[in-house]
Amino acid sequence: METTLILFKPDCVQKRLSGEVLRRLEAEGFTVRGLKMMHLSDAILREHYAHVADKPFFPEIVRFMQSSPVVALALAGENVIARVRDLLGPTDSTAAPKGTIRGDFGENKMVNMCHASDGPETAAAELERFFAKGELF
Repeated sequence: METTLILFKPDCVQKRLSGEVLRRLEAEGFTVRGLKMMHLSDAILREHYAHVADKPFFPEIVRFMQSSPVVALALAGENVIARVRDLLGPTDSTAAPKGTIRGDFGENKMVNMCHASDGPETAAAELERFFAKGELF
């Protein structure tokens, strides 16, 4: 049993698709362990996107990710990390097949509905970053 982090990005929230995305994820039999809406600070974004913080496009990521609240979701299930990533489709929404979340609702590589952890170590670090002790059930 794994737990992963999914962020419903500003485009998901602004298009009022958070419920639809959550419905699709729960329909797969996953269990919600934590769910909250939040504004992302500069500090949390620097930490979360540390791997690209020195790139010229980083300020654009910050502007986008702060353009509205996001929804942080902790989701548990058998092989949940890989299965969620399959449900989302490729990061580049233009390459995502119809029937995937990004293929149905995303626009491009950044405006792509959701972020999802890419492995167990990443998931553990991201869950700790976005959820305080006592917020996961």
